Amino acid sequence: MTFETCNLSITRDGVPVLEGIDLSLPPGGITAIIGPNGAGKSTLLHAMAGLLSPHAGAVRLNGRDLSGIQPGERARSLALLTQDQGVTARLTVADLIAFGRWPHHQGRPGHEDRAAVADAIETFDLGPLAARTLDALSGGQRQRAFVAMAYAQTTPWILLDEPLSALDPRYAHDIMRRLHDLSRTGPDARSVVIVVHDLGVTARFADRVIGLKDGKLFGAGETGDLMTSDWLTRLYDTPMEVAEVGGRKIPFAA
Repeated sequence: MTFETCNLSITRDGVPVLEGIDLSLPPGGITAIIGPNGAGKSTLLHAMAGLLSPHAGAVRLNGRDLSGIQPGERARSLALLTQDQGVTARLTVADLIAFGRWPHHQGRPGHEDRAAVADAIETFDLGPLAARTLDALSGGQRQRAFVAMAYAQTTPWILLDEPLSALDPRYAHDIMRRLHDLSRTGPDARSVVIVVHDLGVTARFADRVIGLKDGKLFGAGETGDLMTSDWLTRLYDTPMEVAEVGGRKIPFAA
């Protein structure tokens, strides 16, 4: 199931936010959306999820225009985790994850839904926390629960808007490792698109990179091809270097 944007342009209050974005994402693996603040990263992700209507162009999922796909079918094809989840802190982890099944059962959960919730709890190692409320969790544990909710939706595509924000390296790498594992090849592999600021995490875990700058596509391709000091310096308008440590590329500001 491929994801495409064709000459995608988004305007807000008469101001262009995205202009002429052409992308084609194959299924599987992790695609990281990177770029400076205000580049349009979250806007692109929200447009891909169908939350924003294009001013021009289109978003296509497996060749179908997203605007022509009914909300229920769309919710069974892609899951979106936004920065502002807007749920009560007194909700338990298990109940939060169960919300991910709503597009499937519409209020009448069955065996398949309960099995999907159990699988998400196990996949993200949340068993010991399942009965705890969100306000009793650390920031990293809470974010892992939200990602598990998106996973429980059992969609081919998972779209994540800065899920690593404010997380320390331990939790950020834990979430990315789990996403990496579930996005590998196989019949049950998920396709993950993630907005991320940490270039070290991008270099280590992402298969593909989309670079945005000033609302335009700066570049897209395999991570190893784009993670160069020249490309990153031009993307961020600041000197960047890429070191190789233990066989891995580590980008940093020079």
